Amino acid sequence: MRKLFGTDGIRGTANSEPITAETALAVAKAAGAEFRRGEHRHRVVIGKDTRLSGYMLEPALTAGFVSVGMDVVLLGPLPTPAVAMLTRSLRADLGVMISASHNPYQDNGIKLFGPDGYKLSDEVEHAIERRMGGGRTDGLAPPEHLGGAERLDDAVGRYIEFVKYTFPKGLRLDGLKIVVDCAHGAAYRVAPKVLYELGAEVVTLGVAPNGANINRELGATSPGAMQAAVVATGANFGLALDGDADRVVVSDENGKLVDGDQLIGLVARSWQESGRLRGGGVVGTVMANLGLERFVQGLNLNFVRTPVGDRYVVEQMRDGGYNVGGEQSGHIVLSDYTTTGDGQIAALQVLAVLVDRGRPASEVCHVFDPLPQVLKNVRFKGAPPLENERVREAIDSSERTLGTSGRVLVRKSGTEPVVRVMAEGQDAALVDKVVKAIVDTIEQVS
Repeated sequence: MRKLFGTDGIRGTANSEPITAETALAVAKAAGAEFRRGEHRHRVVIGKDTRLSGYMLEPALTAGFVSVGMDVVLLGPLPTPAVAMLTRSLRADLGVMISASHNPYQDNGIKLFGPDGYKLSDEVEHAIERRMGGGRTDGLAPPEHLGGAERLDDAVGRYIEFVKYTFPKGLRLDGLKIVVDCAHGAAYRVAPKVLYELGAEVVTLGVAPNGANINRELGATSPGAMQAAVVATGANFGLALDGDADRVVVSDENGKLVDGDQLIGLVARSWQESGRLRGGGVVGTVMANLGLERFVQGLNLNFVRTPVGDRYVVEQMRDGGYNVGGEQSGHIVLSDYTTTGDGQIAALQVLAVLVDRGRPASEVCHVFDPLPQVLKNVRFKGAPPLENERVREAIDSSERTLGTSGRVLVRKSGTEPVVRVMAEGQDAALVDKVVKAIVDTIEQVS
């Protein structure tokens, strides 16, 4: 069992274990040793979001990689998918993203990518943890074989051109006013430029990071400011990215929010019509709304569910040959272009449909009627309460109440001390009732 890595790398409160300079140094040494394969000059790229603690973790990781003989290329603040892309583009042996995604600034994390740009498998993460249990000098390079470090000055420009390349040739965003909320995060320099250079009139939010305001009342998990700005400015469209810009939620011209399930359905239908869809279906997670599953099946496509986490979506996409997948939260993976979720590229595919059809977002982005679904997050201290007898009985009782007309899903978050309680079904009042019963029980026992 992995102890350090969760569902999306290593994550926690900055300057507390495991997000300390000491652990970052140890992770880099172990990961560098694991990926030293062959006699070539080894290279690792490191990107980060805008958190203050990135200044602590970046040099610690750099020191660890240099100490085992790997050259380090520093990218500065860039989205997670940019790190994955540049890992492949630069023929690096390893990619690292310093980010805690949608979490508040007090948290941070370390995500690792292999030379193919994909997140590491459980087995490789386990191997890195085993190496960390060795001696302090294991794998250290002799003085003449130490690595070096340099900054890639044109990293932002490279990624901007890559993202623009994914927008269909012959289409432009001329005449569209678009609100983009960068959450004071990793996309603050790139997302507005991409939209502007494709022809849009751009209204920006969350583009003044100070190290402590990432995701604060902005971004994909707090899209209200973006929705209000769309209405206030008379914009045609809005998009809100999270702290590392690997997820997106959008708004139509009326300020109505559009989640990842609708975006997956929209892209799947569009790509099916144009003959681009591969694999005969799409991939979602256990959190996906039943309405999406029924919509996809109505297109004579398969809908495949995975555990929560874009890494599991990507694994299923690779195994099944699918090129569209994602999560309700807005992690959309389009494997024709990327190896991980990319909020900007997903938004551009939606905008391409708007431009091509010449219709407003309110018409284009609503592709199915979702079943009533309620999701509540319950924080806990100590051990997760899911094995508590009272909690298990509350879950079983709720499942019996909904029967075959709905479903219940209760799981522990892989990135924070939270239990997520979700239920959906035909009867909205009944769904509310069963979720409340489970949440109340968890709060009582924890």
